[in-house]
Parts: sequence; structure tokens; C-alpha cells
Amino acid sequence: MTSTNKKARIAGLFYIFLVATAPWRLMYIPGKLFVRGDATATAANIAANESLFRFGLFSDLLTGVIMLFLVLALYKLFKDVDKTQAILMVILGGLMITPIYFLNVLNDAAALMLVRGGGYLAVFDKNQLDALAMLFLRLHIHGVLVNEIFWGLWLFPFGILVIKSGFLPRFLGVIMILNGIAYMILSLTGLLFPDSQTAVARFLFPVLHGELVTMLWLLIKGVNEQTSGSPAT
Repeated sequence: MTSTNKKARIAGLFYIFLVATAPWRLMYIPGKLFVRGDATATAANIAANESLFRFGLFSDLLTGVIMLFLVLALYKLFKDVDKTQAILMVILGGLMITPIYFLNVLNDAAALMLVRGGGYLAVFDKNQLDALAMLFLRLHIHGVLVNEIFWGLWLFPFGILVIKSGFLPRFLGVIMILNGIAYMILSLTGLLFPDSQTAVARFLFPVLHGELVTMLWLLIKGVNEQTSGSPAT
């Protein structure tokens, strides 16, 4: 296995770790614990399943860390293709996405503190605490919408690097860019037209698999060793 192929497989491995950790807080825990429009029921579910909710905090922290390692692994893979685009990928991917993950954990931590109540929070009644907890959970959702902008933006330099590399199929770069556009549309829809977000997400769902295809290609097939030393111009 060439050095370039090894770098591709390492990047693919970090990518699969990311796919394994990200959905827990993003999809599984909201589906399991949150009741739309019902702060009392949501707070009760969190209180009854505190360990699961805490695992969501951990999964978001872990996802942010994995994202850093992923973009660094991809930087090593692509830095000789176009260093400027590789640096831009690191900035938009690791230096922007990861801090938002970390900050968003604070929203969940605040919600958990309110659900647990007691102590200095005794000045609030139960309904007020539940409503405040729901507020922080809603802030978490808006944090995700903000992060979706960067989930999309970092895929543009990534896709360009794939297209220019010569050692990965160009179509992977194209679908990464399309995936990036889809994320940005989702984010802007959620921020500007929230009532349309579900319908738009269903429409864009097939395009959102671009990252999955690239991840599996890096992990399973690696790079074309015959062209790995001569990036396309």
C-alpha cells in the first residue's frame, strides 16, 4: 500500500467514525426523548432518561473532535494537490464546525440543569423550568442550522480537491459539491422558511448521500496508485 493510499484509508476511517457518532444527538435522541411543542413531556423524558441525554452531550463533543482529525487527515492527503484549497477545507471544516459543536453542547447542558432543578433554581416553578429547558433545546436546533452552513461550505474545497487530484474519480468531487449545496439550502430554509424545512429535506435527501459514497470509496478502494503522484491540473 502506497503512502497516499494509506492516508486515504485513514481519512476514510475517521469519516466512518464521524458517521457513527453524529446521528446520536442529531436524530436518535430527539426522536426518542423530545415531544414537539410539549415542554413538560420533553423535560419528563429527559429526567427519566438522563444517561441517554448525557450520552448525547458526549456524542456531540466526540463528533467535534473526530471532525478535527478528519480534516487533518484529508489535509495530509490533498496538500500536494492544491495547498490553498486544502487549508480552506481545514478552516471551514475543522476550525468552524468543531467549535459550534462544542458551543452547542452548552445548550444541552443548560437544558439538563434546568430539568434537574433544585438549589438556586428553586425560585422558578416547574413549568418555568420546563419552558426554559425547551428554550435551550430549541437553541441547540438553531446551532445545528448554523453549523449546516459550514457542513456545506467545507465540501466545496473538498470536492475541488477530489476533482483536481487525479487519484480519485472526478464524479466523487461533483457529488461532494452537490452535497454541500444541499446542506446550505437546508440551513437557509430552516433559518428563513422553517415551515418548509421538512419538505425541502425530503426533496434533497438523495443528494445528502454524497459524503457517504466518498467515505466508503476512501475506506474500501483508496486511491488510484498509478496517478497518486501526479495530481490533475
